[in-house]
Amino acid sequence: MTRSGSFRKVPAGYTAFFPATLPPTPPVAIDGELQLLLSQADRALGGLNMVVTILPNPDLLVGMFIQKEALLSSQIEGTQSSLVDILGVDEEHEPTADVGEVLNYIKAMRHGLKRLRDDDFPMSLRLIREMHGVLMQQVRGGATHLTPGEFRSGQNWVGGTSPAQARFVPPPPGEMLDALDNLERYLYLDDELPPLIRCALLHYQFETIHPFNDGNGRVGRLLITLFLVWKGILGEPMLYLSAYLKAHQQEYYDRLTQVRTSGNFEAWVRFFLAGICEVSALVVETTRRIQALERTDSDRLVAAGEGSHGLILLRALLRQPVVTVKDVSRLVGVSYSKANNLIAACEELEILQQLNRGRRNRRFGYRPYIAILSEGTEMRLPTGDQAENVSAKS
Repeated sequence: MTRSGSFRKVPAGYTAFFPATLPPTPPVAIDGELQLLLSQADRALGGLNMVVTILPNPDLLVGMFIQKEALLSSQIEGTQSSLVDILGVDEEHEPTADVGEVLNYIKAMRHGLKRLRDDDFPMSLRLIREMHGVLMQQVRGGATHLTPGEFRSGQNWVGGTSPAQARFVPPPPGEMLDALDNLERYLYLDDELPPLIRCALLHYQFETIHPFNDGNGRVGRLLITLFLVWKGILGEPMLYLSAYLKAHQQEYYDRLTQVRTSGNFEAWVRFFLAGICEVSALVVETTRRIQALERTDSDRLVAAGEGSHGLILLRALLRQPVVTVKDVSRLVGVSYSKANNLIAACEELEILQQLNRGRRNRRFGYRPYIAILSEGTEMRLPTGDQAENVSAKS
C-alpha cells in the first residue's frame, strides 16, 4: 500500500487498484523544482489571460483553440482525423466516426462551460455525467455498452483481454462509487493546496477511478479545462494542454502509473505543471503569429484592390477557414460570380488553396492560418497503448 492506494485481489481472482482518498497523506511536498514550476505555471497562465484581454475578438480564437484541444485529446486515444477534417465539416454530409468523436468533444466542452457560466451549475458528478453523455452520443456504431452519461456498473480494465491479463484494473463498481463521492467532495474541500496542484490531483484520481465504460481519458482532460475555468485560473478555455500530453504521451501514462505503484504524486504534478508552462507559452506565441498573419494578409488584399470585400472575407476566414464558393457568397454578401472572382484573387495571393480536386463542390482552405493552428496535430498510427484502451463487461 502507498499513499495513493493499494492493489488488492478481489473475489473474482484478479487484482484491482483501490485509490486512497484525496488529498494525499502526507501532503504533496511543494519545494525545490516543484515550487519553481508552480511559480512559472502561475506566471504563464497570467500571460495567457492577459493576451485574451487585449484581443479585439477573443471568441474567435477561443473557438479555434477549443477545436484544437478536442482534436488533440481525441488523437491521444487513436482518433485519425486532421484539423482540416474538423474545420471542413458541413451540414450536408455525415461526418466519419472519427470526426464525429471530435465534434462530440467540442459539444461536451461547450456544454460544460455553458452549465458553469450561464446556468450557474455546480462543478459536480452530475455535470461530469452530462458531459460524458454529450461526448459519447452516437459514436463507434452506437454500441450499447458505452452507456452515455452513466457510470459503469461492471468491472472495466485497461489493456489485455480480461482483468486477469490487464495492465491496470480500476476499482470495482462499489468502491468506484465511494471514490467518486470523495472526488466530488474534494472539488469543494479547502486543503490549502494551490489550484493548479489540485487540478493535477483531480485528473490523476479521475483517470484512476475510470468510472465510465469508455471515454475516461477524454472526460478527464475535459475536467482540466473546466476546473481551471471554474476556479477563475483560466479566463477563457484557450489552453490546449493535450498538445503537451500527446507530445509526451508515454511519459503521461508512466507518470500516472508511477503514482499508483509508488505514491509519487510529486513527479506527476511536476510533469503536469511543465505542460501548463509549455502550452501557455505556445498559445501566446500562436496568437501573436495569427495576429501578424491577419495584418499581413489584410495589407496584401488592399494592395491587390480587394479591400472592402477581401477584408470581410479575411475576417470570416479566421472564424471559418474552410469554405465553398457558396459560403463566401453568404459570408461576404456578394453574388456567386463575385464570390468566385474573390476566391480566385485569394488563390493568386496564396491566401486560399483548393483542398479537393475537380470543379464541383470545391472547398478552399485558408492554408497559412490552418498551418499555424495545425501544428502538433499531425496524425500518427495508434500505439495500442491509449489511455482509453479499455475492455468492459457490464
